[in-house]
Amino acid sequence: MASLSQQTARNPGQGRRPGKQATPPQVLAIVCAGVVLASLDLFIVNVALPAIARDFHGASLSELSWVLNGYAIVYASLLVLFGRFADRYRRDYGFLVGVAIFTVASAACAAATSVGMLVAFRLLQAAGAALVTPTSLGLVLASYPAERRSGAVRAWTATGGLAAALGPVVGGLLVTASWRWVFLVNVPIGLAALVVGWRMLPHIPGHPAPRPDALGALLITAGVGAFSFGLVEGGGWGWGSLATVGVLAGSLVLLGLFVLRCARHHNPLIELGLFRTRSFSAASAVAFLFSTSFGAMLLSVVLWSQNVWGWSALRTGLAIAPGPLMVPLFSFLVAGRLIARFGAAAVMSLGSAIFAAAMAWWALAIHLRPDYVGSLLGGMLLAGIGVGLTMPTFMATAAAALPPRSFATGSAVVNMIRQIGLAVGVAMLVAVLGTPSSPIANLHAFQRAWWVCAGIAIAAVIPALCLLGRRHTSQASS
Repeated sequence: MASLSQQTARNPGQGRRPGKQATPPQVLAIVCAGVVLASLDLFIVNVALPAIARDFHGASLSELSWVLNGYAIVYASLLVLFGRFADRYRRDYGFLVGVAIFTVASAACAAATSVGMLVAFRLLQAAGAALVTPTSLGLVLASYPAERRSGAVRAWTATGGLAAALGPVVGGLLVTASWRWVFLVNVPIGLAALVVGWRMLPHIPGHPAPRPDALGALLITAGVGAFSFGLVEGGGWGWGSLATVGVLAGSLVLLGLFVLRCARHHNPLIELGLFRTRSFSAASAVAFLFSTSFGAMLLSVVLWSQNVWGWSALRTGLAIAPGPLMVPLFSFLVAGRLIARFGAAAVMSLGSAIFAAAMAWWALAIHLRPDYVGSLLGGMLLAGIGVGLTMPTFMATAAAALPPRSFATGSAVVNMIRQIGLAVGVAMLVAVLGTPSSPIANLHAFQRAWWVCAGIAIAAVIPALCLLGRRHTSQASS
């Protein structure tokens, strides 16, 4: 696909608004503001739940859990549908609409007067985030020439990973003032992205194509939504209960029907041919496994610090901070050089192994007596290095395999897989921890959980090494 400058030369003035047309790096900077909004809110609310519970007297834990779970389910289930619309229509408009929805919903969350109202506005937030994610990456991919595209995707992904990992840090700081600031902080960021984006984002037209398959969209939205719902509720219902088994089985049936629909329909919502590309399918497998371990890790360190060591939300957030700081450092300064020399498969494998080592560190070093420097800090630094090497690399590898007509849809598929992995990780953590009745039982439960996280991270090495050959890695080093 032609770069932004080439498109502008062929179509002078096309899509210009008042103000200066953004260069590719400026496009990346603008859309990263939207990525920060979408990614930060995946985890920023975790540390605010106790404060929300105190403010809304009488709210049960099951009610409050939907402040987190409702967002995760709607976000995951709408990504592919909105990605398909983003490929068909103007991506700059889609991005701005998504940011506007998210910003308005954030202000409404801050003004909520009941748990039900807060959950409803969180669902609207998630819909805006699901539109921002594929349109932002579509803008980046369309703006950069092919030889620089993977480097831009790594930057885009590193920004999102950093924002997600910083969620507990930022949340801990804001909750000291009020839990409502967890949502209000999105408003100035969103308004700035809207103003600058309206003036400077380029006109990136969609590709002529029939309307997305309505039945396919319904099947995948219902299937992913039911799967996420079963995962987040399985711990409360019981993993062997009729309700849990029924919901998860129903979700698999819906997803199976969706695959059959895509295989037979003349205009499938997802082109299954994408998964016949080894680099895309392998990167998707790495995304699922690594994200499962990542999601469990983030929640585990918050639960351990606050519930076992008795730390405040602010202290917990500050304790986590060194890990996220490693993400941009290793993504921007280290990953690209390693990919150029050894290939994307080796970098994803190394990052997953380092992340697994972080989980093993905690399982061996952390004890009931609080010891930040001697136990928590080392694992946090290793985890940040693992995220910085792995997450941007699997996104860049998957994006390099996408044809231009599928930039937004293909990226939405990988992000949906990543989001499902996060939900699986949280559900897995809750199931492994159980309900320990003593401090030593708590320690053993968390040790088991960290060993499981380490095993899942190591499992991510298998698709990276088995499915990615050197001939698939050159594009990811740009």
